[in-house]
Amino acid sequence: MQRRILGKTGLELPVLSFGASSLGAEFRSVQLDEIFESIRVALELGLNMIDTSPYYGRGMSEVLLGIALQGVPRSDYLLCTKLGRFDANHFDFSAKRVAESVDVSLHRLRTDHLDIILCHDIEFVPLRQIIDETLPALRKIQASGKVRHVGISGYPMKIFDAIQREAELDCILSYNQYTLQNTRLVDDILPTMREKGIGVMNAGPFAARLLTHAPLPSWHRDSKEVQRVAREAANFCEKQGVDIAHLALQFSCAHPELATTIAGSANPNNIRKWVEWLNSPVDPALLADVLKILKPVHNISHLEGLPENN
Repeated sequence: MQRRILGKTGLELPVLSFGASSLGAEFRSVQLDEIFESIRVALELGLNMIDTSPYYGRGMSEVLLGIALQGVPRSDYLLCTKLGRFDANHFDFSAKRVAESVDVSLHRLRTDHLDIILCHDIEFVPLRQIIDETLPALRKIQASGKVRHVGISGYPMKIFDAIQREAELDCILSYNQYTLQNTRLVDDILPTMREKGIGVMNAGPFAARLLTHAPLPSWHRDSKEVQRVAREAANFCEKQGVDIAHLALQFSCAHPELATTIAGSANPNNIRKWVEWLNSPVDPALLADVLKILKPVHNISHLEGLPENN
């Protein structure tokens, strides 16, 4: 697995990382044997940066990871977890909860340190609190050795620019904003992050199933027009004998300045398939055709969180 440096952190991340949201049964019912097999396969194939959150399964993802990683040398994997979002509509970025959340995550994950800690989906709260209270509290915890690197995560591009103007960040995590359909992460934000040495992580290469043949989940937020054009692109790929998800994963992982792209599954066969896709050559003609189909909806995203944070 190819690796890239995460900004000024010095961490070497695999270009494809393992997202553990599925372990919390966020998308479907999962069985313990497939969960543990997925983690084993991910590590064997080089996806040794694992991204989780207390929000995923309301703690279930972290707990199961802690069990699955028993006996695996801590130096063999990197852990990224989050804080601040604990349920669909429950957010707490107070300094008190920051300290509690880090300790709870360390306990669940059965480790003495986190490689990365992110403020999770900060677009849902006033950003002033993140700047004045949450990040300073995390820096104190970082000084204790419990956390190595500190950052933020979310969807709207505005939040990343707003925070970096007033606070120091080690890294950011953006989701669904560097895909075949939407490249705003690179177009709008990457130049500033590069200048400041802030590491950039990308998540969601399939854009919540938009760039797959799977039925869209009921909570999917993209407009009907975006969905229609994406389905047109998927059908075009199918006629060429290619799964659009194959092309989507290759595209998201290819950008040299995105340290990693995070994709998650509790199905070990999916993980094996993704690695095969990454090891296969990109079809430049097909990619050009698909990008042309998607051009009418390029960079169309949706509102997320508080209006003022979009």
